[in-house]
Amino acid sequence: MKNLFSIGEMSKLHNTTIQALRYYDQIGLLVPIHIDENSGYRYYSTEQFEQLNTINYLKALGFSLKEIKEQLEHRDIESFLDMLEKQKQITEAKINELHRISLKFQSRMEEIQESRIITDIGIPHLEETPARKILRMKDKISSEPDWEVSLRKLENISNLGPSIFIGRVGLTIGVEHLLKDKFDEYNSIFILLDEHDVNHEQVAYFQSGLYASIKFRGNHNSSPKYYNILINYIQQNGLKIDGDSIERTIIDHYISKDPEDYLTEIQIPVKD
Repeated sequence: MKNLFSIGEMSKLHNTTIQALRYYDQIGLLVPIHIDENSGYRYYSTEQFEQLNTINYLKALGFSLKEIKEQLEHRDIESFLDMLEKQKQITEAKINELHRISLKFQSRMEEIQESRIITDIGIPHLEETPARKILRMKDKISSEPDWEVSLRKLENISNLGPSIFIGRVGLTIGVEHLLKDKFDEYNSIFILLDEHDVNHEQVAYFQSGLYASIKFRGNHNSSPKYYNILINYIQQNGLKIDGDSIERTIIDHYISKDPEDYLTEIQIPVKD
């Protein structure tokens, strides 16, 4: 049959599966121009090539089959331009989101690289720290199971996934516990955000100002020793604790199996 192509030939010519072509036929999106009454074989003509090209093009742009069918049925310039404009906005939003995630990866990579060359391990010091954007949830946390449950709650409340926050999660100890040298119970869990992160109704900030800080090779289990060192340092320098502590394990067993690589930082806001 001249100028007719079987569904198999159509599939190969347009790199489209036979299953997809049968479904297009079923929903009336691309109906074969001829069906053999005896064999039931479907045949397409060259006049339908451009129609299938258009379907594949619009699919590649992200349009649904329903939207494509409506466009092919109506075929007017204004609706086509409207459809393209909507998809353009969706695409730009995706690009912005991927850019934001890329910046997070870059920030995390730089932090890990810097952690490998730190020389003041275990040495308390004072540092001026800018305000930091966070998502924070008050909760009583005294064990690793508590930590995991609280983190899931925070992620669910904030509608944020876990994958890009590895190493950006931390815990706080309340002032009243710090003053009593009680370091085995945390009062909140937080996710440290980057400044380019989208705003969220639950966004809060750690205050800017002077912090007594210490980094050590270990995780939260090792922190009581370093809280003692840090609080002694604060007292020796005639300073007063001015808020909850901020404790974050930057590198842990999920990143390296070597405990010598672990890195945790404790910061306590202070004032004269």
